[in-house]
Amino acid sequence: MKNTGIDADRRRFLELTSITAVTIATSAVLPAWAATSASTRIGVIGSGKVGGAIGRSWIRSGHEVLFSSRNIDHDKALAAELGAKAHAGTAAEAAAFGEVILIAVPYGALPELGKSLGNALKGKVVIDACNPFPQRDGEIATRARAQGAGRVSAELLPGARIVRAFNAIGAARMGSAYETPGKIGMPIAGDDAQAIELAARLIRDVGYEPVLVGNQEMGKYLLPGTPLAGEHTPAEVREIAAKLKTP
Repeated sequence: MKNTGIDADRRRFLELTSITAVTIATSAVLPAWAATSASTRIGVIGSGKVGGAIGRSWIRSGHEVLFSSRNIDHDKALAAELGAKAHAGTAAEAAAFGEVILIAVPYGALPELGKSLGNALKGKVVIDACNPFPQRDGEIATRARAQGAGRVSAELLPGARIVRAFNAIGAARMGSAYETPGKIGMPIAGDDAQAIELAARLIRDVGYEPVLVGNQEMGKYLLPGTPLAGEHTPAEVREIAAKLKTP
């Protein structure tokens, strides 16, 4: 009998989980709030509640961040407040600056952003924190909800090595996870093992414990209103994700 698509997804899920488990186990010997990776240049596109909060925490843990948004004055003020490791610029400058890019914009902005950035994201690890809301973002959000946000984001940002993260947890306490490091699980999804490993390190550096829930197909569950939404312990995230994988 031929393997079904579900079987293939399960094999891929197990492969990615194994790789990420090694990464998590290796860094578990570090002190609770020690940075788990060397200083990384990170471009933040969308410096609002999510991007601003996460960027602050990355700077706190020793990374260098360039903030960008449609309001350059806001980004300059934020950079001035956060010190020498913080910078401000355009989205194109953030894409060029970052070894890793965090995109935290309304989903409806992704098509134009993908066009304007061109090949700037090609080959780069992109943490996709964008959530599609049809009432705000229109048809592209409806399509992302139907086909899976991870898959559609990959189409809109061609060549980017996308990891979906920071989608299922509310922004209100996004910047305070470092106060209780490792207590809250951060569900993530992706297809690229190396991108997942790097994103996992950076997620841990802001205080969350990354939990790989599967490949981009599982990105459809990284949304408000799904079982993975809200704050859960890492063990709870794994338990919820396992049930979602069950046919």
